[in-house]
Amino acid sequence: MKKITVSKAIGEALHEEMLRDKNVFIMGEDMAVMGNVFAITKGFLEEFGPNRVIDTPISEEGFVGMAVGAAMRGLRPVVELMYDDFATECADPLFNQAAKIRYMTGGQCNVPMVLRAPMGAGRRNAGQHSQCLEALFTHIPGLKVVCPSTGADAKGLLKSAIRCDDPVVFLEHKLLYAKKEEIPEEEYTIPLGQAAVKREGKDISIITWSREVNFSLEAAAKLAQEGIEAEVLDLRTLVPLDWDAIVKTVSKTHNAIIVSEEVKRGSFAGELSAQIGEELFDELDAPVERVCGLNICSPFSPVLEDKNFPHPEDIVRAVK
Repeated sequence: MKKITVSKAIGEALHEEMLRDKNVFIMGEDMAVMGNVFAITKGFLEEFGPNRVIDTPISEEGFVGMAVGAAMRGLRPVVELMYDDFATECADPLFNQAAKIRYMTGGQCNVPMVLRAPMGAGRRNAGQHSQCLEALFTHIPGLKVVCPSTGADAKGLLKSAIRCDDPVVFLEHKLLYAKKEEIPEEEYTIPLGQAAVKREGKDISIITWSREVNFSLEAAAKLAQEGIEAEVLDLRTLVPLDWDAIVKTVSKTHNAIIVSEEVKRGSFAGELSAQIGEELFDELDAPVERVCGLNICSPFSPVLEDKNFPHPEDIVRAVK
């Protein structure tokens, strides 16, 4: 094992896949000369050249549309939005083209592309650069959606996403980038659609993803001091969803809460809560609880922003 930051793990995944497959290339705003806003692709331009590391104009619709066309012709583009908030700028090529080409062509054409996007609050970036929009992407049939919580998961899942023959939206929480974690030295991949139990428990299931996995683990540790053993299930991939893992944990604990940073109204947490209520009703001892962000625009004020998304104490309160 080696200890590196989450951002470095993501950079390693990109680097290894570009070495492995000459059809893989990356593009986005400030990806080449600057090496990405978070320095994830620093040095890539010098190693791989301007045909495989491409700086784009500030036109999400244009460069995501170009990625769709490149993928249809056999390349494997990894395109980056500077923030996931800008997904609305490329809604047509992503939602109407990338997601639907396989269906519209009767399976004759694939779109093997990855759309990477930093998401989440906590950096004082205010309302237009702080959202968690996973529910928006999961609503579109044809897109796979990945939300890793650790460096090891991010690297293994990104490598699988790049090798996938369908479009994958890969959402990276900005406040995870600087976190140092152990990851394997050897090459590895993690299959899409495979959740992971990050803590065993018998009293309640905390089902979560992305940065809230860390907060959920902190909450579970505090609850354990009071004799409450919470199981923490990290979904890792929202589409495809590891429903079997959800069935297993809920059938074990008979209680469940869903924790996510996204706005509560219209959230993916709400979709999960409904699905568990519909299909696992007889396993539940109590209604499913949701712990999410508030139904407001993300504030710029540090004090207000920190009140806007769930922290460990909010999870502990919901469990009790």
